Amino acid sequence: MTSETDQLGPLPGFLRDGTGAITPVVAPAGDRIWMIRDYALARFVLTDNRFSRAEAVKPHVPKFTDAEPAADSMMSMDGAAHARLRRAVAGAFSTGKIAALTPRVERFTDDCLDLMLASGPPADIISGLATPLSLAVLCALLGVPAKDHKRFKDSVEVLFDIDRSTPAQKGRYRLELVEYMADLVVRKRDTQDDDLLTVLIGLHGQGGLSQRETITLGLTLLMAGYETTVGQIGLAVLWLLSGRDRWRTVCERPQSLAPTVEELLRLTPSTPVSFPRATAAPVRVGDVTLSAGETVIVSLLHGNRDAKVFTEPTQMLPGARHSAHLTFGHGVHRCLGAPLARMQVQTALARLSYRFPGLRLASGDDAVAWKDGLVTRGLARLLVTW
Repeated sequence: MTSETDQLGPLPGFLRDGTGAITPVVAPAGDRIWMIRDYALARFVLTDNRFSRAEAVKPHVPKFTDAEPAADSMMSMDGAAHARLRRAVAGAFSTGKIAALTPRVERFTDDCLDLMLASGPPADIISGLATPLSLAVLCALLGVPAKDHKRFKDSVEVLFDIDRSTPAQKGRYRLELVEYMADLVVRKRDTQDDDLLTVLIGLHGQGGLSQRETITLGLTLLMAGYETTVGQIGLAVLWLLSGRDRWRTVCERPQSLAPTVEELLRLTPSTPVSFPRATAAPVRVGDVTLSAGETVIVSLLHGNRDAKVFTEPTQMLPGARHSAHLTFGHGVHRCLGAPLARMQVQTALARLSYRFPGLRLASGDDAVAWKDGLVTRGLARLLVTW
């Protein structure tokens, strides 16, 4: 499913099925759930407290996938419990913190591009840039040693897939990650490192966080930001290289990069759907009345292309949009790491376009390969030349 204006790649059945603003679909887990495809209804569902993340992870409600965050994860909480944990880490994603981190991200990016240039074309944007950059940034933010990057990467990729591993396999990898993070917390307890995990350990020492909450928060932030950012960088590069004059425009107009990235986030989000929510009470959504205990997901992909909100919704029109896209969600659960993800995509594209103005897709049918079976969208391979 690709064209000059639509580089979405293969989509799972539940995203292709159904019509209208709200539609029943069969989730990857096999349960019948509701999917929202309308921008206005999406914002309603993402902000109204009758749609609960905490209810969605309980065993009795229909499930979206078996890759749900744990019940004690910040992403699976509502109300005061969610707000308390979010406040504990919010400072790490402030404008000032992200600005201070940017030069380091630029160095990480240039290190990747140095290796790409030295190896010569063709080069794989996914394994050569998107993956190592996302890993390095998140691990630097939290304080995960470089020697442990691959261990983390391999485990997280299993947890995020929909159908390539069993619940038992996911459980084993999740336990291994918890054990690893617990060990890292112990090792870092007496250090004075300048990283987020050290801050969380300090909060634990002051009684602000429990040991379990410290470990879970660390893992939540690592897992939430890794696969999505890898996917977003690859999807952005693919979109720009697949359309006439798109890459040349980015190279010639670096001042337009920020609004261009916003359009790329809208058009080709690596996270196509929200985390599921379960109705805590009967509620009317559009022309459907839902009973308590029904599961709802928001198609961020469809909401971002709602023609009632976005003129020429499949076209890239930097700076011309007046409504915010939904890629990072909306409401109290809006992605905490949005500033970091946005900065990484902008930095990757800025350095790549500066150093490789002649970049183009490599020839051959194997130049582009899509990942399948994942909750997130992304590429397994993106070969380029110059």
